[in-house]
Amino acid sequence: EVQLVESGGGLVQAGGSLRLSCAASTSTFDDYTIGWFRQAPGKEREGVSCFSKSDGSTYYADSVKGRFTISSDSAKNMVYLQMNSLKPEDTAVYYCNAGRFAGWGIPGDYWGQGTQVTVSS
Repeated sequence: EVQLVESGGGLVQAGGSLRLSCAASTSTFDDYTIGWFRQAPGKEREGVSCFSKSDGSTYYADSVKGRFTISSDSAKNMVYLQMNSLKPEDTAVYYCNAGRFAGWGIPGDYWGQGTQVTVSS
């Protein structure tokens, strides 16, 4: 069974930091690429970051490069997104996503419930 549970969202001032966590079931963590997407009000869902198990590459959206860092802890089946220097335009619901890697920005089949990140100016 695929399970993804996000946590760590909240309200932060511009320039601040948050760390999102995604808890995955063991099979999900072992079998699939897990990454982060986000959806801002009135906008399409977009890829934020992932580490592809298919090609061993780490991907970031251009808008977050240098500010966000994806990491994982295999012992805990956790994937993290450290978000620094947050901007109001980072405000969105952030989703953990898992599946077979089909290319950057293409989501896998499985989604968490989402966690709200709000950055105030």
